[in-house]
Amino acid sequence: MNIFTTFDIAASGLSAQRTRLNTISANLANAETTSTPEGGPYKKKSVVFQSEPVSFKNQLNTVMNRHAEGVKVAKIIEDNDPPQQIYNPSHPDADENGYVAMPNVNVLKEMVDMMSATRSYEANTTAIKSAKRMALKALDIGS
Repeated sequence: MNIFTTFDIAASGLSAQRTRLNTISANLANAETTSTPEGGPYKKKSVVFQSEPVSFKNQLNTVMNRHAEGVKVAKIIEDNDPPQQIYNPSHPDADENGYVAMPNVNVLKEMVDMMSATRSYEANTTAIKSAKRMALKALDIGS
């Protein structure tokens, strides 16, 4: 595997984690949204990843035909869990019984997911920095 394949794989991870962080941020921002344009409370969204082969050129350059794969966002799905029913008869979105349908967003779980995505983003950044340092050391050896 050449050095550029390492960069491609880590860059795909950075892009995927950025999308995950943006989705988590949207979930947190809408944790109290009881009315959306689609109707009803906001529904939590999750990112689904899938492996993705790196470029054809890099595939040909890999040693002994090993396949290097990166990651991509396959889709962003809405959670189908029912909304939380909170009793608040004075709320403008309360039903006839006084219950308000609140989003199915668990703020604590979202914060844990955000920390995990941040750590994954940092790991990909570290991989790029390490590959860069190795390439520079190889150039030093060659000179």
